[in-house]
Amino acid sequence: MNDEVQTHSIITRITHWLTALAIIIMIGSGWRIYNNVPIFDWLDFPDSITLGGIPDVSYPGHNESGTANAIAWHFAGMWLLAASFLIYLLNGVVTGHFWRDFLPVGPQSFFRDFIAALTFRLQHRLGEYNVVQRALYIGVLAAIALMILSGLAIWKPVQLSWLTWCFGGFDTARIVHFFFMSCIVGFIIVHVTLVALVPKTLVAMLFGRATAKPPNALPGGAPGDH
Repeated sequence: MNDEVQTHSIITRITHWLTALAIIIMIGSGWRIYNNVPIFDWLDFPDSITLGGIPDVSYPGHNESGTANAIAWHFAGMWLLAASFLIYLLNGVVTGHFWRDFLPVGPQSFFRDFIAALTFRLQHRLGEYNVVQRALYIGVLAAIALMILSGLAIWKPVQLSWLTWCFGGFDTARIVHFFFMSCIVGFIIVHVTLVALVPKTLVAMLFGRATAKPPNALPGGAPGDH
């Protein structure tokens, strides 16, 4: 039986890591900005997991908790995310990566693989995305796009009033922005967990290629069941 192989082009790898860096910057700085004008009274993010000015330094010097510095970080992350995301999308369309690796995704096959995942019978093959993974990748791409658009609606509610209107107004756009940020955080948790389960995928994303011996059988399942 041939080895399983996973490959990633240089463009895919660079945009992957730049997008990951941009999202970390935006989430950390976004949480600090959120704390300054919260949406939910019951939710507050500890300063230790946010990105911005050091509160003990910012208060005496600027009479604020570092929100201005967080906004600067947020805009830097936004431009980096927009650039890397657009390059990734263009490359995925031109090379056929999206159609080849993320499709098809049907309700029947998704339900089948989702049940298999819940019962620990879903096999993870190197270089092959199961339907649950395909749906997650499509979902996070949509979440990133909507997070960028809702962020623009919040940033320029007058100049981009039509976009703000599409999101139901400024306050609703903030909720939408927060929702899709939460979806991305959830994806990151699942993604990192899957990488821990199949660490060869990290090798492929770092160096462009990884190989592995195919599993002989699934845990609790028949050999070759997929």
